[in-house]
Amino acid sequence: MNLGQLLPFLVLIGAFYFILIRPQRNRQKDMKSLLSRLAPGQEVMTTAGLFATVTSIDGDYVILEIAPGVHVRYMAAAVAKVVDSTDASASTPDGSHDQLPDPVQNELPDGSHNERPDGQ
Repeated sequence: MNLGQLLPFLVLIGAFYFILIRPQRNRQKDMKSLLSRLAPGQEVMTTAGLFATVTSIDGDYVILEIAPGVHVRYMAAAVAKVVDSTDASASTPDGSHDQLPDPVQNELPDGSHNERPDGQ
């Protein structure tokens, strides 16, 4: 085999490394760093989008408080990021929270009511 036949194969291996392997290693390094800095009292977001406060860390598991007095156990790898308390509490740029319609009365934002097809 000469260099002309081997060059496309080497370019393919190099592209594979820079497109797939290197970014995955960086993500693994970032996740390991995040988990090593994790401490009780921090507010976190899980990979499923659940916001909670870390109450304790037990090896590969973290105990998260999702509501006052409600604790759940998650794998530590399920923690996606540590969030600032200001990021999680402000849902709109002006800091106000969007109000959802009352599910009992089925009131829509324009003031009209959403009626069920069966008349109930």
